[in-house]
Amino acid sequence: MMVMVIGAGIGGLTTALSLHAAGIDCTVVEAVPELKPLGVGINLQPHAVRELVDLGLREDLVRTGIPTRALTYATRRGDVVMTVPRGRAAGYRWPQLSIHRGHLQMLLLRAVQDRLGQDAVRAGLAFEDFAPGALERAGAGPIKVRLRETTTGRQVADGADVVVGADGVHSAVRARLHPRGDELRWSGITMWRGITERAPYFDGATMVVVGTQDGAKIVAYPICPQARARGRALVNWVAEVRTAQAGTATTEADWWRAGRLEDVRPHFAGWVLPYLDVPELIAGAGRILEYPMVDKEPLPYWGAGRVTLLGDAAHPMYPVGSNGGSQAVLDARYLALALASEPDPAAALARYEHERRRQTDGLVRSGHRFEVDEMVKLAEQRAPGGFTDISEVLSAQELSRMAEAHRRVADMDVQTLNERPSWTVSRLPL
Repeated sequence: MMVMVIGAGIGGLTTALSLHAAGIDCTVVEAVPELKPLGVGINLQPHAVRELVDLGLREDLVRTGIPTRALTYATRRGDVVMTVPRGRAAGYRWPQLSIHRGHLQMLLLRAVQDRLGQDAVRAGLAFEDFAPGALERAGAGPIKVRLRETTTGRQVADGADVVVGADGVHSAVRARLHPRGDELRWSGITMWRGITERAPYFDGATMVVVGTQDGAKIVAYPICPQARARGRALVNWVAEVRTAQAGTATTEADWWRAGRLEDVRPHFAGWVLPYLDVPELIAGAGRILEYPMVDKEPLPYWGAGRVTLLGDAAHPMYPVGSNGGSQAVLDARYLALALASEPDPAAALARYEHERRRQTDGLVRSGHRFEVDEMVKLAEQRAPGGFTDISEVLSAQELSRMAEAHRRVADMDVQTLNERPSWTVSRLPL
């Protein structure tokens, strides 16, 4: 069996490593002519870190990211509403990992090239379409695809037994499978992202979420163990501001669009918290990126026959609960498990889609109403002048409801994950 993976992002590269470990041949095509460590920070949940560790990447991850110990929710004054343990501190056998997205991608790319060969990732090739009738005749023989060299425009004919679209929110594979009624939906929230070096706050391994999506919110977490070794913190931050009503269809979603300091900083004037000077944090970034918070309505099905989708191509979601990159890793691992376990590739993809849609559809929808924000907003309303003890502001029942809302979008049951059998089908040494 030969699998063609469209897209060399986190999901696509993890797919290649997982297929290779299972003894399945694959090739990855990527539209960008040269992969570079771009972007800002992301968080990987313990269930995703487990899968990367099972792929033999433990030491690389330890050198590249910071294990997150806690997540603190606070009002815009900085008053702490709730702190929840993360990763191993919460009882998982694996950490939650805060890491630079580009560095994670390069880590995965090096592993793919080391294990599958330097030519396993074919950069500068964009998916154009399936050959005429390829999907309809997908019962036998290779699925023929049309690719395009992005530097020359030359058309390239190719094919594979299975095609996986892992080509992001603007997926060309998804557009071919679902050509109508599949627009990106804008939440009305604009996100600005940056990375700033500063003095550590709290224990140097805590994520803070300050404010609510109803107005403005700042999310910050350290991502660099080398900076930490120097007594500093390289802090990834995301500023979220509601700038329009939710529900607008949009095509303006470019991860690398440059943002402007003068657009974002005024929304956080006066946000000088006891542990974080937010205006200073924003101003200290060398580069600011701007992106609309978007998702798509869950699809009634992902693929057809021996073609499927993965990661953001399958389930674009709001960045709530650190689920975006984590779910792409889980998709990749379960896809390889299914293909290695089922003799019929179409049946394997049907099994993969059933299992993964069951998990991701709910996460897409739950991001539309993040109940944790509602409790933070309630605390701000009840104590506009601030508070020293949240128990004076929210009842025990309300705090319990907030903790449960957090778990629904940001956690997997600890015991279930710790005791679940591995998804590894390893036919080759890692």
